[in-house]
Amino acid sequence: MKRFALTLFFACSLVAGDPSSAIRQVLADQQTAWNRHDIEGFMQGYNNSPETTFAGTSVTKGYAAVLERYRKRYATGEAMGTLEFTEIEVKLLSTKYALVTGRFHLERMPAGGGESKGIFTLIFENEPNGWKIILDHTS
Repeated sequence: MKRFALTLFFACSLVAGDPSSAIRQVLADQQTAWNRHDIEGFMQGYNNSPETTFAGTSVTKGYAAVLERYRKRYATGEAMGTLEFTEIEVKLLSTKYALVTGRFHLERMPAGGGESKGIFTLIFENEPNGWKIILDHTS
């Protein structure tokens, strides 16, 4: 019986995948999209919902509003620069939610706004189409 339970556990793990790896892949995909100056691709990491929230110097609620915020703030490749995420830590809160912290570094020329760096806290939700950001607090 123990052998069956262990086999079942590993089979379920393979089917479900490793949530931490899946979440890290979302962030890697976002970084790649950003660095090719693809805001729509970057936004694929967010849940397309009116409840999705971005908190920075102000609070923006709703996927469409967050997308528009990014489009206005980073209207050119020069303004987008090159993004790097580091020190990423993933803490699973349940099978449905995860808390992610890390650092970002945005390398830009002075004309594009200059260097920007800081920390972020994200809440991910496990949606039918994968792990998606539902709350982003970046400072």
